[in-house]
Amino acid sequence: MNTDPSKPLPDPDGENGPFWEGASRGEVRVQRCTGCGLLRFPACRYCSRCLGEKSEWVRTNGRGEVETFCIFHRAYFPSFAADIPYNVALVRLEEGPKMFTNLVGLAREELRIGMKVRAVFERVSEAAALVKFERDAGG
Repeated sequence: MNTDPSKPLPDPDGENGPFWEGASRGEVRVQRCTGCGLLRFPACRYCSRCLGEKSEWVRTNGRGEVETFCIFHRAYFPSFAADIPYNVALVRLEEGPKMFTNLVGLAREELRIGMKVRAVFERVSEAAALVKFERDAGG
């Protein structure tokens, strides 16, 4: 559970609501254009490939690869001060979309570009969970 109530919480009623609903159920969801099939994240109104407006949310397998990462040594928001230093990573899901996240269960020295990862879910409230990633030992 979120031990620091001053940290921002997901907005399950926003445009990415289906993503957050999935996360609360232990799923990583992305949008799929119903016209051309392109998968995308975060949510957007129009498909970048065919400019179609119709889409649906689909579940991914929750696996991916670290494209890049950085280590934050400064708290830009006071509620993150206790977490310093912490990582922020860009993970490309096996299905293609990319998402910013945190890598967990690893020492800083273990973080690698190209590392295979899988989604884990950090419960931050009764109704919400954050999608984070850990090393995928099976991948």
